[in-house]
Amino acid sequence: MQKEWLNIPALLLIDIQKGLDNLEFYGGERNNPEAERNAGLVLEYWRKNQWPLFHVQHCSVTPGSPLTEGLPGNAHKDEVKPLPGEPVIKKNVNSAFIGTDLKERLDARAIRTVVIVGLTMEHCVSSTTRMAANFGYDTVLVADATAALKRPQSNQNTLAVALGNAGGAETTKFFADEHDKWRDVITSAKISVE
Repeated sequence: MQKEWLNIPALLLIDIQKGLDNLEFYGGERNNPEAERNAGLVLEYWRKNQWPLFHVQHCSVTPGSPLTEGLPGNAHKDEVKPLPGEPVIKKNVNSAFIGTDLKERLDARAIRTVVIVGLTMEHCVSSTTRMAANFGYDTVLVADATAALKRPQSNQNTLAVALGNAGGAETTKFFADEHDKWRDVITSAKISVE
């Protein structure tokens, strides 16, 4: 059954960048290898409907990061590469709302619902999702269009859940249960891509 929207939602594509393929830099493991493909299907649906969307690009200031602006890893992955004229929000912290004009752009268009896909669940996706909910947006997370990375400094119990499911649903369920901020958690199949 397709998701029914009460108002036109905006799609936030969080940090789906080539540098996150450098698993050695990020701890060696990740879940949900289909996240980018699923995010691409959601993006295709948004473009077909001409709904608002925002690509979010992490421009790291961490020395040696593959996501440093100007390096090849900073580029968006092919599955979700921005088209000319599509807005790109650049950030250098976890949340897409901090140090950017994302909230102002959403509010200027009277957007009340945001749909979130992207990388990585345990950092930028969860931070942006929590802040969106805190700002009062109806917040929808697309479970199978997110992925988590194993990081050496992370809580191992979190990682067991995050890396235990290739589909992303268990990762999303953990964060939704833990933080109780998600208004709705769906899969890409709930968004028509016909």
